Amino acid sequence: VQLQASGGGFVQAGGSLRLSCAASRRIFRLNAMGWYRQAPGKQRELVATITSGGSTDYADFVKGRFTISRDNAKNTLYLQMNSLKPEDTAVYYCNADYYSNFDRNVDWGQGTQVTVSS
Repeated sequence: VQLQASGGGFVQAGGSLRLSCAASRRIFRLNAMGWYRQAPGKQRELVATITSGGSTDYADFVKGRFTISRDNAKNTLYLQMNSLKPEDTAVYYCNADYYSNFDRNVDWGQGTQVTVSS
């Protein structure tokens, strides 16, 4: 599955952005989709996940500020980011964890840059 992330940009602290991740097709046998981020000089870290059943989980540093959601009809994953902080600056990646035949696959989008100024 190809994933296309978009919606990043430049925003002042306290502002909001909504990221989108469009899948090239409907994903059958989906386990979960998620958003990760990687800041310069740091490892990629989990931001939020949503399972096929709709259960969500968030990293502590975004709880109460970010919301992950999915529109199955549009094959699109979203990340609503509010109350942004300079430390949220990173490249944000989406991924999809699913089964194809008997193989487990994890596909990644290309990333979208989010820059938050103080």
